[in-house]
Amino acid sequence: MNKTSLPGVLAEIAEIAGVEAAWALVSAQGGIVVYIPAEAKEGHWLTELVGIEAAEKICKHFSVGNTGNRIQIPMGKFIQSRERLVKALEAGMTASQAALSAGMHERSAYRARKRIKNQKQGSFFD
Repeated sequence: MNKTSLPGVLAEIAEIAGVEAAWALVSAQGGIVVYIPAEAKEGHWLTELVGIEAAEKICKHFSVGNTGNRIQIPMGKFIQSRERLVKALEAGMTASQAALSAGMHERSAYRARKRIKNQKQGSFFD
C-alpha cells in the first residue's frame, strides 16, 4: 500500500513519518481517538510504538501551539477492504462482484468506480 491510497490522517502520518508508522498506528489504535502529545517522550505509547524519530515527527505535525491534539485513527479493516474493492474494479469486475469480493456495500463500489474514472480523466487533461 502506498501513501496515496491511505485515507486522510494516515496519509499525513505516512508522509511525515513513513508508511510503517501509519500502519503501526492502525494496528495498535485503529478505530479510536488518540491523544498525540505536543512533544515525544521516552516511555510514551506513541514513542514505544513507532520509535522516537517517527514519534517526534508525528507530535510536531499534529501539535497545536504548545499542546497536543486528539486524532481519530481509521480502522485497518476498512482500508484493506477499500483496496480490495479498487483492485477488483480495476480488474474489470462489476460493482456488485467487486463489492462482494471486498465485503463492502455495492454503493461503495459505484462511488469507488466513479472516483477511479475521475482520476483517470484528470490525469488525461493534466
